[in-house]
Amino acid sequence: MALGPRLELRQGQSLVMTPQLQQAIKLLQLSNLELNDYVEQELERNPLLEASNEEGQPDRGENGQGDSDTYLDNASTSEAGGDIEPAPLTVSDDTAPPAPEGDLDTDYDNVYADESKADRVNEAAAAEAGPQSSSSDWQSTKSSGSGSFDGEGSFESTLTKEIDLNEHLTEQLNVAISSERERFMGAYLIDQLTEAGYLTETLEESSDRLGVPLEELEALLAKLQTFEPTGVFARDLKECLKLQLIEKDRYDPVMALFLENLDLFARRELGKLLKVCEIDEEDLSSLLEDVRSCDPKPGHAFGSEPIQPIVPDVFVRNKIDGGWAIELNTETLPRVLVNSQYYAEVADRSRDKETKTYLTDCLANANWLVKSLDQRARTILKVSTEIVRQQDGFLTHGVSHLRPLNLKTVADAISMHESTVSRVTSNKYMGTTRGIFELKYFFSSSIASTSGGDAYSAESVRHRIKDLIAAEDVKKILSDDRIVVLLKEEGIDIARRTVAKYREALNIPSSVQRRREKKAFA
Repeated sequence: MALGPRLELRQGQSLVMTPQLQQAIKLLQLSNLELNDYVEQELERNPLLEASNEEGQPDRGENGQGDSDTYLDNASTSEAGGDIEPAPLTVSDDTAPPAPEGDLDTDYDNVYADESKADRVNEAAAAEAGPQSSSSDWQSTKSSGSGSFDGEGSFESTLTKEIDLNEHLTEQLNVAISSERERFMGAYLIDQLTEAGYLTETLEESSDRLGVPLEELEALLAKLQTFEPTGVFARDLKECLKLQLIEKDRYDPVMALFLENLDLFARRELGKLLKVCEIDEEDLSSLLEDVRSCDPKPGHAFGSEPIQPIVPDVFVRNKIDGGWAIELNTETLPRVLVNSQYYAEVADRSRDKETKTYLTDCLANANWLVKSLDQRARTILKVSTEIVRQQDGFLTHGVSHLRPLNLKTVADAISMHESTVSRVTSNKYMGTTRGIFELKYFFSSSIASTSGGDAYSAESVRHRIKDLIAAEDVKKILSDDRIVVLLKEEGIDIARRTVAKYREALNIPSSVQRRREKKAFA
């Protein structure tokens, strides 16, 4: 066979993921909050995209362009088309502002009621006085709060950022310590604090890093541990509780002995703890009450991020005929317009090739985003409908009737791929009559039945184990073997190690630990 260059024609098929397809897949697994952020970025980047208001009309920007022939309302997952005739911008006698010199029945003092006459007199006086009075006028304006709308306070009152732990401690450091050397060391120790207020490195490490004697650093730490909130600059949980108990005058030799053996309480070895501390059960209850009044993470009181509430993507409501109504959450889905008329006007005026190419790409991306948002909404609704159909027993009777379900079952029912269903159920929530649940909550493994009937959901079995332990008698603590027997009597075929795994996942201690704890607090 001779070696040499030659030309060949080959025909083949391959699956290629275009950038548009990759972005569509990305949109499918985004939550509503992440989707809104993504759409906001696209609105800033693409001049042909516009956000519409709740009535389906475009939010007109500075250019006043609001005409569109492509519109997507994700709230109802419907698509409407057609050219919209722009309303002419006219100024009537009713809407036109009054002329400076006209036949008016009133003057500008009454026309612009928000601005008081005294303020305009002060401004005129300031203009005559010259630049020397500008500073004092600004201070008077700032103190009086003028320039704000009705019902609003000063500008400072609109600031929402809370002071964080670092700033709070730095203010106390500057007031309590006057030495620049100690302030520098104190600022370093503040930087070593965790969000909970604990020191991350030992004093020996800080002493070597700063090059200062260890005794001097220990004396400074004693001062810093008096700062608010009480318990900061502690090196472990025992020291944090100790600082707070000292402030409450609840720290005595018995409490000190209890804190030294705090690990015994964590292991539920209450009998041994009572013997070491030489106290009875009544004294132990009093000690626990004092300890529970302390804050194990004092630093979380400052600079914590606000908790974002879970917003459902889908609502499930009861219908009059006894079925279920599945609706998308219309409040969180973005509404997008494609301004084709604006594109036509700009494209006609552009002469260079680069501008036309840019506009064409913007139009293609805008149309793709509209279709992707519509497809995303329809896919979520389709998957949610099938989940509701499969888990009708859960919605009607509760978690004990939760059926085992996997992605393949839903994917086959709606003729989609398993990966698509997995992306749809990621970071999506369903609001039902029984609460808000993540879509993945309805997917659980199956546990066989002893009678050979329908399998049980792992989530329903975990719930049953929790109920059995909660109802157990103090004198008859249920072991894992006993729980296995009770579940098999109910028709659930389960192994002992599975019961132990589910119990640990529910943060329920073993039967030995539960027996010790319940005897101590019986």
